[in-house]
Amino acid sequence: MYKNILVPVLFDEKHNNQMSFQVARALADDNAKFTVAHVVEAIPNFVRMEMPTDLLEKKHDELKRLLADAAKALPGAVPELISGHAGKAILNYADENEIDCIVLASHRPGFEDLLIGSTASRVVRHAKCAVHVVR
Repeated sequence: MYKNILVPVLFDEKHNNQMSFQVARALADDNAKFTVAHVVEAIPNFVRMEMPTDLLEKKHDELKRLLADAAKALPGAVPELISGHAGKAILNYADENEIDCIVLASHRPGFEDLLIGSTASRVVRHAKCAVHVVR
């Protein structure tokens, strides 16, 4: 089915990364490539200036470790830590890396999503490849 699958993950209790991995495996071709990605939102400079200098570095190291551990769930998966706004960063990564399928976990939509829009809905609306949303 798909040859190059992107699986964005979050490290919180609201998202089920394992379900995303199961769906990605089910949709994958025999020799599919997997990328497990996490998006780090930009921190405004005025906030960054008030933080201890090594805090961001430690957090990035922790995220890289969590990401590498998560990537072990898929055969040969490459972990990628991406910076930017989540929806846009996922779409840009998919475009730049010839991704043919994005498997994305989503929370149950609420009223706030009608006004603001969620990452999943942005990716679904604007992706140039197939998107499978897991709930």
